[in-house]
Amino acid sequence: MPPPAPWICTAALALLAAGCAMPLPPGEAPQVNTLGMVFVRIPAGSFRMGTAASTEELQALYPQAEARRLQDLADERPAHAVRITRAFYLGSSEVTVGQFRAFLERSGHVPESVADGTGGYGWNPAYNPATTARGDAFEGRDPRYSWRNPGFAQGDDHPVVNVTWNDAQALAQWLSRTEGRRYRLPTEAEWEYACRAGQHGAEPPPAALQGQANVFDRDAAAHWPRWAGQAFPFHDGQAFTAPVGSFAPNAFGLHDMLGNVWEWTADWHADDYYTRSPVDDPKGPADGEVKVRRGGSWHTWPLYARCGFRNWNTPETRYTLVGIRLVLEVP
Repeated sequence: MPPPAPWICTAALALLAAGCAMPLPPGEAPQVNTLGMVFVRIPAGSFRMGTAASTEELQALYPQAEARRLQDLADERPAHAVRITRAFYLGSSEVTVGQFRAFLERSGHVPESVADGTGGYGWNPAYNPATTARGDAFEGRDPRYSWRNPGFAQGDDHPVVNVTWNDAQALAQWLSRTEGRRYRLPTEAEWEYACRAGQHGAEPPPAALQGQANVFDRDAAAHWPRWAGQAFPFHDGQAFTAPVGSFAPNAFGLHDMLGNVWEWTADWHADDYYTRSPVDDPKGPADGEVKVRRGGSWHTWPLYARCGFRNWNTPETRYTLVGIRLVLEVP
């Protein structure tokens, strides 16, 4: 095993590795690992986790949302106090195609979409959800789709998709062994704390995401006219994934916490977990069947592009909308 790489802590080199400009949290330069992933320090602190807005308030904010979709948000409640007791480093952006490729080449890991022979999902302009039994927006599983090919063009600076929770675990474990520091997926609480970045109070209106996130806007809706009524009322210039860091960062210096791709978290999901969650560093249920993913994607409707929204999939799920963001623990 090669020795751990030296940690690069100058802002100039960090910005070069990130491939884009990024404001730095006061007094803390980002860290860059052997794959060129940039991590910013997230301070310890407290916040209110979950959704405090009532169903009526959400309906007023998202009038295009069907009543049943608003009723399905019970797992976001009750809003409750959470304390993150230790600082941690979080990826300033999602893991990119180029970084994931480098991991595969150096580690020998075979992604699940390839290893099990069933492939992933992909965008096919000839696929019509209205004529299929599943009604899915994407075609799959199919061996021709994988992290290499989601059916639309991606460069090395785009977020990798069609990666499973198990693939994310393999990446974190390999980095931990290689560099001698612990990498992992964020807990759901860490993720939401980082997404909110000190913002409290009422839910922001959907228009507030203009220029801040790559979501299901008019550019993406052109490919799915049946859902055009659910689109954000603006153009973000991206019909599919965008290069990471294309949109403004939040107050912690994190890009794409909302939009671009969903991000796996470490936690199992339970509808009632918020009713029994501990205050300090909650880690989700001890077991379960599905893992939580957070943050929405380039195909996410306004109701779901919120820091408090929870979604989930089985650990072996691979999809065109789901990617990875890692935590590096502070020693």
